[in-house]
Amino acid sequence: MLIFGLCSSTIAPLTDIASRSEGPVEARSGLDPWDKAELPVPPNPHGLGWLKAVGPGVIVLGVSIGSGEFLLGPTTFVRHGLSLLWVVGVAVTLQAIFNTELMRYTLATGEPVFTGFMRTRPKARAWAWLYAVLYFLQVGWPAWAGTAAGAIFFLFMRRLPTAPDANVIYFIGVGTFLVCVAILSFGRRIERTLELLNWILIAAILGSFLILALVFVPARTWLAGVLGLTGFDLTRGTFDFLPADTDLFLLGALVAYSGAGGVTNIVLSNWARDRGYGMGERAGYIPCAIGGTKVTLAHNGFMFDGDAEGMKRWRGWWRIISADQWGVFFAGAILGMLLPAMIYVTFLTRGTNIQGLGVSAALAQAITGTSGALLGGVIAFLGAWILFKTQLDQLEGMVRAITDILWTGSSTVRTWRGGDVRAVYYCVLGIVVLWGIMALRLAQPIVLLQIGANVGGFVFVIASIHLLYINTTLLPEHIRPPMWRRVGLVVMCVFYGFFVVRSAMSFWNS
Repeated sequence: MLIFGLCSSTIAPLTDIASRSEGPVEARSGLDPWDKAELPVPPNPHGLGWLKAVGPGVIVLGVSIGSGEFLLGPTTFVRHGLSLLWVVGVAVTLQAIFNTELMRYTLATGEPVFTGFMRTRPKARAWAWLYAVLYFLQVGWPAWAGTAAGAIFFLFMRRLPTAPDANVIYFIGVGTFLVCVAILSFGRRIERTLELLNWILIAAILGSFLILALVFVPARTWLAGVLGLTGFDLTRGTFDFLPADTDLFLLGALVAYSGAGGVTNIVLSNWARDRGYGMGERAGYIPCAIGGTKVTLAHNGFMFDGDAEGMKRWRGWWRIISADQWGVFFAGAILGMLLPAMIYVTFLTRGTNIQGLGVSAALAQAITGTSGALLGGVIAFLGAWILFKTQLDQLEGMVRAITDILWTGSSTVRTWRGGDVRAVYYCVLGIVVLWGIMALRLAQPIVLLQIGANVGGFVFVIASIHLLYINTTLLPEHIRPPMWRRVGLVVMCVFYGFFVVRSAMSFWNS
């Protein structure tokens, strides 16, 4: 009943209950209420100016290419065929809706959505702990540094790593992890650093994969890939939405990481705040330790009036985030999954299990055997760069989310070291790095990645409904989502809930 109540524009019992309580609705979990302010004037880009206007979607797309698109996708499609690409189309569509709803809240308030979640009952602290733990369980494992190590190993040794090479892979992974820390320490605005690096990543990776696909992938495989987005298996001549003997734990991980995945999507709103989208321009941002200056970061958000001028500006900002998510994230995520999938199945025999220490270098080895060492080395380099960059984004997102949760929820934290948010950010970074160095010893990186991805699916189940709640109860009527978007969030909960349950059952029975 809760879900249908939230979806209804006329029946809102939870809102009625809240209206009978004292105080602003956004302050009833213990946080400070919003301040009144004008919504800043949005940019009005034309032509190449759009490249400057978009940003957070570029970061999230860069993360997605390294998780599902380059690791879990190829692992799944090589084993089970391209007909499973249909889950990618559904997942990325639902995530684009989810992402724009995340940014709806941040545009309107200048707050990350984690703060919005903390504004709901029972208490801000309870939600802070829940999402911090989920964030840790999903991306607290430095799996991307570990898998990048496999590609780096191949670059120098020209072979896939095996069990005796585990220590070498570990130390390469630690080194990769520490380089990420160094990058996050320099610059002016951390979000801007990530944005620029991801523009380079996306242009280089998607451009390289497109060239490889045009050169090496036969026309029939192109057709199989496109039809696979509908669930059609061209080899068998039938729709095959769930092939027999499918590894459901692996598929659950792929569904979660088609696109970004779980908490990585949620931290999009933190990057949007630092990018200065909407009210984020008034909230401030997290600067770098070296090269940045002390910035006053607001711990509570703002709200604007729904007059004609305010709504005109709102529509201008909505135009920006629509381009950021549908034009950059959605289109890039589909291409980022389709192109590597076709290339992998061209060079690797169907049914091959490429999981292991060398998962990131399996394609490089296959291409070396058919097209020469030079091209194989290029592929290994691309693999190392993709996974290193993903680790950088995931590490920064986790540290940023925890920092914002602490900053919002504790006045003691906000006054520590003279109110300089950099002190909090880099202390959290140090703790996460120490944990990551230990976590690299716990299991093979691809196993850690699958565990985190399945947690990401569970996060979507919770967060989609929680986001629906805050956007239909905390936000004023004039900027609440339309009915089709509310239905989309419910469908997202059901879609991911199905795969979470199937994945859990498969893991339990294995």
